[in-house]
Amino acid sequence: MLKKEEWLLIQDLHSKGFSVSEISRRTGYARKTVRKYLNLKTAPEPQKRPGRKSKLDPYKPYILEKLNEGPYSAARLFREIQKMGFDGGETIVKDFIKEVRPKQGLPAVLGYDL
Repeated sequence: MLKKEEWLLIQDLHSKGFSVSEISRRTGYARKTVRKYLNLKTAPEPQKRPGRKSKLDPYKPYILEKLNEGPYSAARLFREIQKMGFDGGETIVKDFIKEVRPKQGLPAVLGYDL
């Protein structure tokens, strides 16, 4: 799907008298694509794609529950959900845990030089 600016460029070149072939050469789009967008009366609107479901979605509540119980490692949680039927990779589990685990840093300590 072309952006509005690209559609305007094609329309502008056509109004200046350029042929479909010349517009195609200048823009890098196929002649068929140029013709298609010259026939449109208004700029194409971007269409929203439906979100994809993750293999991890059914296991997220379990992972969150375990993380609230205590400090579980991603590797351990991965092994546990694998036993429950998860057939995805360990990386997706690690990435999810990285997002949801609270950022734990060292508490700030004010030091004094004596």
